[in-house]
Amino acid sequence: MNAVQQHVSVLLEEALDALAVRPDGVYVDGTFGRGGHSRALLARLGAAGRLIAFDRDPAAIAAGRTIADERLTLVHAPFSALAEELDALGVNAFDGLLLDLGVSSPQLDDAARGMSFRFDAPLDMRMDTSRGQTVADWLAEASVGQITEVLRDYGEERFAHAIAKAIATARAGGAVATTGQLATLVEKAVRTREPGQHPATRSFQALRIFINQELEELSRVLPEGVARLKPGGRLVVISFHSLEDRIVKRFMRDESRADRLPARLPLRADQLPKPRLALVGKAVRPSAAEVAANPRARSAVMRVAERMEAA
Repeated sequence: MNAVQQHVSVLLEEALDALAVRPDGVYVDGTFGRGGHSRALLARLGAAGRLIAFDRDPAAIAAGRTIADERLTLVHAPFSALAEELDALGVNAFDGLLLDLGVSSPQLDDAARGMSFRFDAPLDMRMDTSRGQTVADWLAEASVGQITEVLRDYGEERFAHAIAKAIATARAGGAVATTGQLATLVEKAVRTREPGQHPATRSFQALRIFINQELEELSRVLPEGVARLKPGGRLVVISFHSLEDRIVKRFMRDESRADRLPARLPLRADQLPKPRLALVGKAVRPSAAEVAANPRARSAVMRVAERMEAA
């Protein structure tokens, strides 16, 4: 089974419907992955349409190059580089931005990527394997306090300090260099865990989010994306983690409000700054049927907003 077949795009039809695709529009897929959403989007575009797809994973870009479609432009870069890369392409505005956050199935299922405790492999976790520090490298030099902070803030791990101390003790006798080593350390340090969840789940998730700066990348791309959305264009974001969804929810809420000025400021209603976004519907979650067919979809939540006319 090839990588394209292994990855099942979550909320595929719902996301495409939310984008309200115009056949001649320009769209950005900020997370190409294995191209599930991009392929479906291309199918809805006409001959004059254009799709620009970002991904920082070299394997994803390689998979994208198998698509022979002149309407598709692939960009090997994180979506936080949106403005810079679009400037290089001469694209000033677009009709829709789709962000499918988190990690893709091929990344989780490839032992060499070191993102899963299901395999004993080098402790890497980088989404872009061509640059940056691995988790093993970071753990070798981080203090107990730094490790505790990452596990607590990015993984909401109750036993963050105990795990950090266990890592520090273990590395005194040699590097914590594999997923198996880390999973064993965490399992011994975590006293209790939610039923059905491996003790290392939160730690692995926290380290992956941290080493890839996933929350910071998201916080940067949202305002840059909205700034380039055409009036009537849609922002569609699929999150898989409560910290991601919190950022998206607050951003969309704040950008849809016109009353963010100090109270009692002497302004008429028509003098208030116009909101940049309008919320579209409620948060969408996968159906029971989709979760049954693809269990990794269970935590997904999709939020949608539309760009308002400029003030």
